[in-house]
Amino acid sequence: MSKDKKDGIHALNQEFNKYEGVNKEHEYYLVENQEKDQFDEDFVIQTCDMRAYFEGGEEGKAAFAQKLGSALEEIGFAVLTGHGVDPNLYEEAEQKVVEIFENISLEERMVYEAKRHGSVNQGYFPIKETTIIHPDLVEGWVFCRRAFNLPDVENYKESDFWPQPGFEPVFRKVVEAHEGLILPIMRSILSYLGCAPDLYDEKLTATNFGFRLNYYPPISDEDQASGAGRMLGHEDVDLFTILPAQKVDGLQVYNRANGKWIRLNPEPGSIILNTGDYMQRLTNDRLPSTTHRVSKPKNPNLFGNPRISLPMAIYLWEEEILEVLPCLDVPKYEPISAIKFHTGITSKYYGDDYAVEE
Repeated sequence: MSKDKKDGIHALNQEFNKYEGVNKEHEYYLVENQEKDQFDEDFVIQTCDMRAYFEGGEEGKAAFAQKLGSALEEIGFAVLTGHGVDPNLYEEAEQKVVEIFENISLEERMVYEAKRHGSVNQGYFPIKETTIIHPDLVEGWVFCRRAFNLPDVENYKESDFWPQPGFEPVFRKVVEAHEGLILPIMRSILSYLGCAPDLYDEKLTATNFGFRLNYYPPISDEDQASGAGRMLGHEDVDLFTILPAQKVDGLQVYNRANGKWIRLNPEPGSIILNTGDYMQRLTNDRLPSTTHRVSKPKNPNLFGNPRISLPMAIYLWEEEILEVLPCLDVPKYEPISAIKFHTGITSKYYGDDYAVEE
Protein backbone atom coordinates (compact mmCIF):
# COMPACT_ATOMS: atom_id res chain seq x y z
CA MET A 1 0.00 0.00 0.00
CA SER A 2 1.38 3.44 -0.92
CA LYS A 3 2.12 6.07 1.70
CA ASP A 4 -0.69 8.25 0.31
CA LYS A 5 -3.20 5.48 0.82
CA LYS A 6 -1.96 4.76 4.33
CA ASP A 7 -2.39 8.46 5.07
CA GLY A 8 -5.86 8.30 3.53
CA ILE A 9 -7.06 6.06 6.33
CA HIS A 10 -6.66 9.02 8.68
CA ALA A 11 -7.23 11.87 6.19
CA LEU A 12 -9.72 14.72 6.30
CA ASN A 13 -11.68 15.71 3.20
CA GLN A 14 -10.36 19.28 3.28
CA GLU A 15 -6.92 17.99 2.32
CA PHE A 16 -8.40 17.51 -1.19
CA ASN A 17 -10.66 20.58 -1.32
CA LYS A 18 -8.75 22.18 -4.20
CA TYR A 19 -10.39 19.68 -6.58
CA GLU A 20 -13.99 20.58 -5.70
CA GLY A 21 -16.32 22.26 -8.18
CA VAL A 22 -18.94 23.35 -5.63
CA ASN A 23 -18.88 24.75 -2.12
CA LYS A 24 -17.97 22.10 0.48
CA GLU A 25 -16.80 23.84 3.65
CA HIS A 26 -17.60 21.04 6.08
CA GLU A 27 -14.87 18.78 7.41
CA TYR A 28 -14.98 15.05 8.01
CA TYR A 29 -12.78 11.97 8.21
CA LEU A 30 -12.70 9.84 5.06
CA VAL A 31 -13.01 6.74 7.26
CA GLU A 32 -15.12 6.23 10.37
CA ASN A 33 -13.18 7.55 13.36
CA GLN A 34 -14.51 5.78 16.42
CA GLU A 35 -12.94 8.30 18.79
CA LYS A 36 -14.14 11.51 17.12
CA ASP A 37 -17.18 10.75 14.93
CA GLN A 38 -20.63 11.28 16.38
CA PHE A 39 -23.84 9.62 15.20
CA ASP A 40 -27.30 11.09 14.87
CA GLU A 41 -29.74 8.44 16.09
CA ASP A 42 -32.79 10.72 15.86
CA PHE A 43 -32.70 12.17 12.34
CA VAL A 44 -35.00 10.33 9.91
CA ILE A 45 -34.31 10.61 6.18
CA GLN A 46 -37.68 11.07 4.51
CA THR A 47 -39.43 8.30 2.61
CA CYS A 48 -41.20 9.48 -0.55
CA ASP A 49 -43.85 7.27 -2.15
CA MET A 50 -43.67 7.58 -5.95
CA ARG A 51 -47.21 6.24 -6.35
CA ALA A 52 -48.33 9.81 -5.70
CA TYR A 53 -46.45 10.85 -8.83
CA PHE A 54 -47.52 7.91 -11.01
CA GLU A 55 -51.13 7.52 -9.83
CA GLY A 56 -52.20 10.78 -8.20
CA GLY A 57 -52.67 13.04 -11.21
CA GLU A 58 -51.42 16.64 -11.12
CA GLU A 59 -52.21 16.96 -7.42
CA GLY A 60 -50.17 13.84 -6.65
CA LYS A 61 -47.25 15.05 -8.75
CA ALA A 62 -47.25 18.37 -6.88
CA ALA A 63 -47.37 16.64 -3.49
CA PHE A 64 -44.55 14.27 -4.44
CA ALA A 65 -42.42 17.13 -5.75
CA GLN A 66 -42.84 19.04 -2.50
CA LYS A 67 -41.93 16.05 -0.35
CA LEU A 68 -38.97 14.94 -2.47
CA GLY A 69 -37.63 18.46 -2.90
CA SER A 70 -37.81 19.25 0.80
CA ALA A 71 -36.03 15.99 1.67
CA LEU A 72 -33.23 16.67 -0.79
CA GLU A 73 -32.86 20.31 0.22
CA GLU A 74 -32.66 19.29 3.88
CA ILE A 75 -29.96 16.64 3.52
CA GLY A 76 -29.52 15.54 -0.10
CA PHE A 77 -30.96 12.07 0.51
CA ALA A 78 -34.41 10.47 0.28
CA VAL A 79 -35.80 6.94 0.28
CA LEU A 80 -38.14 6.07 -2.61
CA THR A 81 -40.94 3.54 -2.37
CA GLY A 82 -43.75 2.84 -4.85
CA HIS A 83 -41.26 3.25 -7.68
CA GLY A 84 -42.52 0.24 -9.63
CA VAL A 85 -39.15 -1.50 -10.12
CA ASP A 86 -39.54 -5.26 -9.66
CA PRO A 87 -37.39 -6.27 -6.64
CA ASN A 88 -36.68 -9.58 -8.41
CA LEU A 89 -34.52 -7.59 -10.85
CA TYR A 90 -32.29 -6.63 -7.94
CA GLU A 91 -32.12 -10.20 -6.69
CA GLU A 92 -31.09 -11.49 -10.11
CA ALA A 93 -28.56 -8.68 -10.55
CA GLU A 94 -26.96 -9.32 -7.14
CA GLN A 95 -26.46 -12.98 -8.05
CA LYS A 96 -24.69 -11.90 -11.24
CA VAL A 97 -22.45 -9.54 -9.26
CA VAL A 98 -21.32 -12.49 -7.14
CA GLU A 99 -20.61 -14.48 -10.32
CA ILE A 100 -18.49 -11.71 -11.82
CA PHE A 101 -16.33 -11.17 -8.76
CA GLU A 102 -16.13 -14.71 -7.43
CA ASN A 103 -16.15 -16.89 -10.55
CA ILE A 104 -14.21 -14.84 -13.12
CA SER A 105 -10.47 -14.78 -12.54
CA LEU A 106 -8.62 -11.60 -11.64
CA GLU A 107 -6.58 -12.01 -14.81
CA GLU A 108 -9.78 -11.96 -16.91
CA ARG A 109 -11.14 -8.97 -14.99
CA MET A 110 -7.93 -6.98 -15.40
CA VAL A 111 -8.39 -7.02 -19.18
CA TYR A 112 -11.14 -4.48 -18.51
CA GLU A 113 -9.23 -2.31 -16.03
CA ALA A 114 -10.85 1.12 -15.77
CA LYS A 115 -9.98 3.97 -18.10
CA ARG A 116 -11.64 7.25 -18.97
CA HIS A 117 -14.45 7.25 -21.56
CA GLY A 118 -15.56 10.85 -22.01
CA SER A 119 -16.05 12.13 -18.46
CA VAL A 120 -16.36 8.76 -16.74
CA ASN A 121 -13.76 6.27 -15.55
CA GLN A 122 -15.30 3.06 -16.90
CA GLY A 123 -14.25 -0.52 -16.29
CA TYR A 124 -12.90 -2.73 -13.52
CA PHE A 125 -11.39 -1.45 -10.25
CA PRO A 126 -9.41 -4.03 -8.22
CA ILE A 127 -9.71 -4.25 -4.44
CA LYS A 128 -8.17 -1.21 -2.71
CA GLU A 129 -7.78 0.55 -6.11
CA THR A 130 -11.04 2.53 -6.33
CA THR A 131 -9.08 5.72 -5.62
CA ILE A 132 -5.47 6.81 -5.17
CA ILE A 133 -6.20 8.36 -1.77
CA HIS A 134 -7.69 5.50 0.26
CA PRO A 135 -7.47 1.68 0.12
CA ASP A 136 -11.23 1.03 -0.15
CA LEU A 137 -12.21 -2.51 0.79
CA VAL A 138 -14.28 -2.94 -2.35
CA GLU A 139 -13.97 -4.16 -5.91
CA GLY A 140 -15.94 -2.18 -8.45
CA TRP A 141 -16.95 -2.26 -12.08
CA VAL A 142 -18.45 0.79 -13.83
CA PHE A 143 -20.52 0.47 -17.00
CA CYS A 144 -21.59 3.60 -18.89
CA ARG A 145 -24.36 3.86 -21.46
CA ARG A 146 -21.89 2.74 -24.14
CA ALA A 147 -21.65 -0.66 -22.42
CA PHE A 148 -25.30 -1.60 -22.93
CA ASN A 149 -27.11 -2.86 -26.00
CA LEU A 150 -29.68 -0.06 -25.96
CA PRO A 151 -31.53 1.13 -29.09
CA ASP A 152 -29.61 4.42 -29.25
CA VAL A 153 -26.12 2.87 -28.80
CA GLU A 154 -24.38 2.52 -32.16
CA ASN A 155 -21.83 -0.14 -33.13
CA TYR A 156 -22.37 -2.02 -29.89
CA LYS A 157 -20.00 -4.93 -29.22
CA GLU A 158 -20.59 -6.90 -26.02
CA SER A 159 -17.01 -8.18 -25.64
CA ASP A 160 -15.67 -4.60 -25.54
CA PHE A 161 -17.17 -4.17 -22.08
CA TRP A 162 -18.21 -7.53 -20.62
CA PRO A 163 -15.90 -10.45 -19.71
CA GLN A 164 -18.44 -13.14 -20.64
CA PRO A 165 -21.83 -13.34 -22.37
CA GLY A 166 -24.95 -13.38 -20.21
CA PHE A 167 -24.24 -10.50 -17.84
CA GLU A 168 -25.24 -7.51 -19.97
CA PRO A 169 -28.90 -8.54 -20.51
CA VAL A 170 -29.49 -8.94 -16.75
CA PHE A 171 -27.99 -5.59 -15.79
CA ARG A 172 -29.63 -3.89 -18.79
CA LYS A 173 -33.03 -4.72 -17.30
CA VAL A 174 -32.09 -2.85 -14.13
CA VAL A 175 -30.72 0.09 -16.12
CA GLU A 176 -33.88 0.32 -18.23
CA ALA A 177 -36.08 0.15 -15.13
CA HIS A 178 -34.09 2.96 -13.52
CA GLU A 179 -34.23 5.03 -16.70
CA GLY A 180 -37.99 5.14 -16.24
CA LEU A 181 -37.43 7.05 -12.98
CA ILE A 182 -35.02 9.70 -14.28
CA LEU A 183 -37.53 12.15 -15.76
CA PRO A 184 -40.09 11.79 -12.93
CA ILE A 185 -37.34 12.56 -10.40
CA MET A 186 -35.90 15.50 -12.35
CA ARG A 187 -39.31 16.95 -13.18
CA SER A 188 -40.24 16.78 -9.50
CA ILE A 189 -37.02 18.54 -8.47
CA LEU A 190 -37.52 21.28 -11.07
CA SER A 191 -41.14 21.77 -10.00
CA TYR A 192 -40.06 22.10 -6.37
CA LEU A 193 -37.53 24.78 -7.33
CA GLY A 194 -40.08 26.73 -9.37
CA CYS A 195 -38.64 25.86 -12.79
CA ALA A 196 -40.40 24.46 -15.84
CA PRO A 197 -40.73 20.72 -15.10
CA ASP A 198 -39.72 19.70 -18.63
CA LEU A 199 -36.60 21.89 -18.73
CA TYR A 200 -34.23 18.90 -18.73
CA ASP A 201 -36.37 16.37 -20.61
CA GLU A 202 -34.25 16.52 -23.76
CA LYS A 203 -30.90 16.50 -21.93
CA LEU A 204 -31.90 13.48 -19.83
CA THR A 205 -33.41 11.39 -22.62
CA ALA A 206 -30.82 8.70 -23.41
CA THR A 207 -28.30 10.51 -21.22
CA ASN A 208 -25.06 9.01 -19.95
CA PHE A 209 -24.79 7.25 -16.60
CA GLY A 210 -22.39 5.20 -14.53
CA PHE A 211 -23.90 1.89 -13.44
CA ARG A 212 -21.54 0.50 -10.83
CA LEU A 213 -21.27 -3.02 -9.46
CA ASN A 214 -19.76 -2.92 -5.97
CA TYR A 215 -18.54 -6.12 -4.36
CA TYR A 216 -17.31 -5.73 -0.80
CA PRO A 217 -15.66 -9.04 0.17
CA PRO A 218 -15.80 -10.40 3.72
CA ILE A 219 -13.62 -8.33 6.05
CA SER A 220 -10.44 -10.15 7.01
CA ASP A 221 -8.64 -9.74 10.33
CA GLU A 222 -5.89 -7.90 8.43
CA ASP A 223 -8.37 -5.47 6.88
CA GLN A 224 -10.02 -4.90 10.24
CA ALA A 225 -6.67 -4.14 11.84
CA SER A 226 -5.68 -1.74 9.04
CA GLY A 227 -8.42 0.74 9.90
CA ALA A 228 -9.49 1.05 6.25
CA GLY A 229 -13.14 1.65 5.42
CA ARG A 230 -15.19 -0.20 2.86
CA MET A 231 -15.57 3.01 0.82
CA LEU A 232 -14.13 6.41 1.72
CA GLY A 233 -16.31 9.38 2.55
CA HIS A 234 -17.18 11.26 -0.63
CA GLU A 235 -19.84 13.16 -2.53
CA ASP A 236 -21.17 11.86 -5.84
CA VAL A 237 -20.22 13.93 -8.87
CA ASP A 238 -23.54 13.44 -10.71
CA LEU A 239 -27.04 14.91 -10.86
CA PHE A 240 -28.38 12.15 -8.62
CA THR A 241 -27.76 8.51 -7.80
CA ILE A 242 -30.34 5.73 -7.82
CA LEU A 243 -29.27 3.06 -5.31
CA PRO A 244 -31.32 -0.05 -4.46
CA ALA A 245 -31.33 -0.70 -0.71
CA GLN A 246 -28.59 -3.13 0.36
CA LYS A 247 -28.92 -6.27 2.46
CA VAL A 248 -25.78 -5.64 4.55
CA ASP A 249 -25.63 -2.32 6.36
CA GLY A 250 -22.77 0.15 6.37
CA LEU A 251 -24.02 3.23 4.49
CA GLN A 252 -23.52 6.39 6.53
CA VAL A 253 -24.78 9.87 5.57
CA TYR A 254 -23.25 13.09 6.89
CA ASN A 255 -25.60 15.69 8.34
CA ARG A 256 -24.01 19.09 7.67
CA ALA A 257 -26.48 20.72 10.08
CA ASN A 258 -24.95 19.11 13.17
CA GLY A 259 -21.75 17.40 11.97
CA LYS A 260 -23.06 13.93 12.84
CA TRP A 261 -23.41 10.75 10.77
CA ILE A 262 -26.67 8.94 10.07
CA ARG A 263 -26.78 5.19 9.55
CA LEU A 264 -29.08 4.54 6.58
CA ASN A 265 -30.40 1.03 6.02
CA PRO A 266 -33.92 1.15 4.53
CA GLU A 267 -36.20 -1.77 3.72
CA PRO A 268 -35.26 -4.14 0.87
CA GLY A 269 -36.94 -3.17 -2.39
CA SER A 270 -36.77 0.55 -1.63
CA ILE A 271 -34.42 2.92 -3.46
CA ILE A 272 -32.02 5.39 -1.90
CA LEU A 273 -31.78 8.63 -3.88
CA ASN A 274 -29.09 11.25 -3.34
CA THR A 275 -28.05 14.41 -5.14
CA GLY A 276 -24.50 15.05 -6.37
CA ASP A 277 -22.14 17.80 -7.47
CA TYR A 278 -23.86 18.48 -10.83
CA MET A 279 -27.11 19.10 -8.94
CA GLN A 280 -25.57 21.33 -6.29
CA ARG A 281 -24.03 23.47 -9.04
CA LEU A 282 -27.23 23.66 -11.12
CA THR A 283 -29.33 24.56 -8.07
CA ASN A 284 -26.99 27.30 -6.79
CA ASP A 285 -26.30 25.22 -3.63
CA ARG A 286 -30.03 24.69 -2.87
CA LEU A 287 -29.75 20.91 -3.13
CA PRO A 288 -26.51 19.73 -1.54
CA SER A 289 -24.12 17.08 -2.74
CA THR A 290 -24.19 15.16 0.51
CA THR A 291 -21.26 13.26 1.96
CA HIS A 292 -21.62 9.54 2.51
CA ARG A 293 -19.37 6.54 3.04
CA VAL A 294 -19.56 2.80 3.56
CA SER A 295 -18.23 1.55 6.86
CA LYS A 296 -18.08 -1.90 8.34
CA PRO A 297 -21.42 -3.34 9.54
CA LYS A 298 -22.47 -2.26 13.01
CA ASN A 299 -22.77 -5.94 13.96
CA PRO A 300 -19.32 -7.66 13.83
CA ASN A 301 -21.08 -10.96 13.10
CA LEU A 302 -21.71 -9.61 9.59
CA PHE A 303 -18.01 -9.01 8.86
CA GLY A 304 -17.90 -12.42 7.19
CA ASN A 305 -20.66 -11.54 4.72
CA PRO A 306 -19.97 -9.93 1.34
CA ARG A 307 -21.83 -6.69 0.66
CA ILE A 308 -23.24 -5.89 -2.78
CA SER A 309 -24.56 -2.60 -4.08
CA LEU A 310 -25.76 -1.39 -7.49
CA PRO A 311 -25.64 2.42 -7.64
CA MET A 312 -26.58 4.12 -10.91
CA ALA A 313 -25.17 7.64 -11.19
CA ILE A 314 -27.09 9.90 -13.59
CA TYR A 315 -24.86 12.23 -15.63
CA LEU A 316 -25.17 14.62 -18.52
CA TRP A 317 -23.20 13.96 -21.68
CA GLU A 318 -19.73 15.46 -21.56
CA GLU A 319 -20.42 18.21 -24.12
CA GLU A 320 -23.36 19.62 -22.13
CA ILE A 321 -22.92 22.90 -20.25
CA LEU A 322 -23.65 23.03 -16.54
CA GLU A 323 -25.17 26.36 -15.56
CA VAL A 324 -27.32 27.53 -12.69
CA LEU A 325 -31.02 27.00 -13.39
CA PRO A 326 -32.70 30.11 -14.84
CA CYS A 327 -35.44 30.15 -12.20
CA LEU A 328 -32.99 30.64 -9.32
CA ASP A 329 -31.19 33.62 -7.80
CA VAL A 330 -28.03 35.34 -9.04
CA PRO A 331 -25.69 32.47 -10.04
CA LYS A 332 -22.84 31.65 -7.69
CA TYR A 333 -21.17 29.56 -10.40
CA GLU A 334 -20.08 30.27 -13.97
CA PRO A 335 -21.19 27.94 -16.79
CA ILE A 336 -18.81 25.02 -17.32
CA SER A 337 -18.74 21.99 -19.58
CA ALA A 338 -19.69 18.69 -17.97
CA ILE A 339 -16.39 17.08 -18.95
CA LYS A 340 -14.25 19.84 -17.41
CA PHE A 341 -16.35 19.91 -14.24
CA HIS A 342 -16.54 16.14 -13.88
CA THR A 343 -12.91 15.25 -14.58
CA GLY A 344 -11.59 18.18 -12.56
CA ILE A 345 -13.33 16.89 -9.43
CA THR A 346 -12.59 13.20 -9.97
CA SER A 347 -8.91 13.82 -10.64
CA LYS A 348 -8.52 13.75 -6.86
CA TYR A 349 -9.31 10.04 -7.12
CA TYR A 350 -7.44 9.21 -10.32
CA GLY A 351 -4.55 11.69 -10.53
CA ASP A 352 -4.12 15.24 -11.81
CA ASP A 353 -3.60 14.13 -15.40
CA TYR A 354 -7.18 12.78 -15.43
CA ALA A 355 -8.60 16.32 -15.66
CA VAL A 356 -9.70 17.58 -19.09
CA GLU A 357 -9.40 21.30 -19.85
CA GLU A 358 -11.49 21.06 -23.11
